[in-house]
Amino acid sequence: MTPVPGPPPAAAAERDRCAGAVFAALADPTRRQVVRALADRPTVTASALAGELPMSRQAVAKHLAVLADAGLVTAAREGRETRFRLTPEPLHDAVRWIAGAGARWDDRLARLERELGG
Repeated sequence: MTPVPGPPPAAAAERDRCAGAVFAALADPTRRQVVRALADRPTVTASALAGELPMSRQAVAKHLAVLADAGLVTAAREGRETRFRLTPEPLHDAVRWIAGAGARWDDRLARLERELGG
């Protein structure tokens, strides 16, 4: 069986790094709560989120910064406000990473089953 060519090592490493940042950001249950709140509307301010969530505006801002570092949130100034928007593309990239890892395990298990005569 000929292996399927994968992306260049640098591209794979960058995808792994991005997926790792998403997984790390979403490992915190509070940040998952912030993501759920962001998913409910097109944009929102940190103050509005703090009014809905059981935390201070400063705590919301820190969580938004971590989500932004992972590429999950973008911020845009509108007058005196900063409005935050969920950017789901990194989530899709993380899902593709999980699917790829699952496919590799499926292939390994199928090869093991064949070798064991199953």
